[in-house]
Amino acid sequence: MGFNLAAHVRAGLPNPAPAPFKGFAPYYFIGGNNAGEALPIPELIDAATRALEKEGRNLAIYNLQTGPQGYRPLREWLVKRLKSWCQMDVTVDNILLTSGSLQALDLVHQVLLDPGDVVVVEGGTYGGTMSRLKDSKAEYVGVAMDDDGIIPAELEKVLAQIKAQGKRCKYVYTIPTVQNPTGTIMSLERRHALLEIARKHDLMIFEDDCYADLIWTGKRPPSIYSLDTEGRVVYCGSFSKSIAPALRVGYLVAKWDFIAQALPCKTDAGSGALEQTTLAMFCEQHFDAHVAKLTALFKQKCDAIQDALHESFGTAAEFRPPEGGIFIWVTVPEEVDTTKLAQAAAAAGVAINPGREWVADPESGKHSFRLCFGQPSFEQIKVGVAKLAEVCHEQFGVPLRSGNIERS
Repeated sequence: MGFNLAAHVRAGLPNPAPAPFKGFAPYYFIGGNNAGEALPIPELIDAATRALEKEGRNLAIYNLQTGPQGYRPLREWLVKRLKSWCQMDVTVDNILLTSGSLQALDLVHQVLLDPGDVVVVEGGTYGGTMSRLKDSKAEYVGVAMDDDGIIPAELEKVLAQIKAQGKRCKYVYTIPTVQNPTGTIMSLERRHALLEIARKHDLMIFEDDCYADLIWTGKRPPSIYSLDTEGRVVYCGSFSKSIAPALRVGYLVAKWDFIAQALPCKTDAGSGALEQTTLAMFCEQHFDAHVAKLTALFKQKCDAIQDALHESFGTAAEFRPPEGGIFIWVTVPEEVDTTKLAQAAAAAGVAINPGREWVADPESGKHSFRLCFGQPSFEQIKVGVAKLAEVCHEQFGVPLRSGNIERS
């Protein structure tokens, strides 16, 4: 008999990975991947070279020479960027650089959540947040939203229900600027209303702004953090969508008392220094021009995927045009179970995110799915959506007529 690893691993682990990675599906519409063709490779090479010339010897020291909050010049650049982009008045001491926004999310949970605490999330929200809340043994409750964001009256109802159950809500998690998965932008009025409710109920707000750089118009409301005068908002940002997700650089912004609690929880001996120093060199010279080009490309891809949905699904696919970002949220008729659709589509080489993974109430996402249009080429968007419609017709009879579906 061979060694039985299963007898030694701890209880409660996630399900094991199904198989070693063999590459992406031909038509890959999942995840939050960027556009490889838009990566500014020459500029990044130059930035990395200059970073090594300036800071190379400091790689021998954990956290370089600028402390556990991350590379100071990058934090200094962020201070200027956050002021000009979303009206936030912060100092370098208010910023903690992290290994992607997911680490930022984990740190917020470690600082704020006790088992059994409740977090209010938007009805449609980031799947990674929900899975991590489960890992923290916290509960989450969805609140209804519309194109302007969280509906204040509905939030009041949810908070009253939580209180009536004898439970404590610690914070509201929101993605107000280019929401995931809907692509909407919370109105300024709703931002003020959300803050007022948080004050009334003595809640914190966790503002996830990871997609906010990618707005078609280049204009946005001020961040909720900038409207807060009490220090009850924690803000999260990322370079994953504006530059590249594999760099794994995100950041938390908060008052110092929160940063002081988060730092002891960040036990990784520091996020990657070469990535931080390279970004600092790159952003100072190229960030604005790069993001303008990237956003223009994503807008074209967004238009392309909407055209493909219209052409292949007709009226069977309903969606609101996103205001930015890399995702589109699609709803199909009731006879279509998108979890089953995703399984059938995968066999045909099309990868999609079924809606149940992106809503607080799984049943409410049964007939919806999320598509990421950031990574696929224009041809992959057109053909992939056509193949998806063909699979949907074969499995569920939707769309009603398959003659408009491109076959290959």
